[in-house]
Amino acid sequence: QVQLVESGGGLVQPGGSLRLSCAASGSIFSIYAMGWYRQAPGKQRELVAAITSGGSTNYADSVKGRFTISRDNAKNTMYLQMNSPKPEDTAVYYCNAETVDGGWDFAYWGQGTQVTVSS
Repeated sequence: QVQLVESGGGLVQPGGSLRLSCAASGSIFSIYAMGWYRQAPGKQRELVAAITSGGSTNYADSVKGRFTISRDNAKNTMYLQMNSPKPEDTAVYYCNAETVDGGWDFAYWGQGTQVTVSS
């Protein structure tokens, strides 16, 4: 089992910056990838950015060049640095961890943190 707790959401002005954090605990040795997803009202949940245990990253086209995903293995924490956010980035952001246990894949989710981009 893996527990994920997000923090850092809130109100940010367009063009500002915000950093989200996701603290992982539990069976963290089984995590092979983590990511940030978001869901805006009336829309499906979508991948924002992902990072593997080896450090490879992947971004949605809509956030490339503006958002940066990173992880601090010593702190068991993943981050999403959001620079120059736009109103369309407004959504609930969820932390995700993908694990493998006994040959089975499992996905864990945080409770979500609201990000609102508005002036």
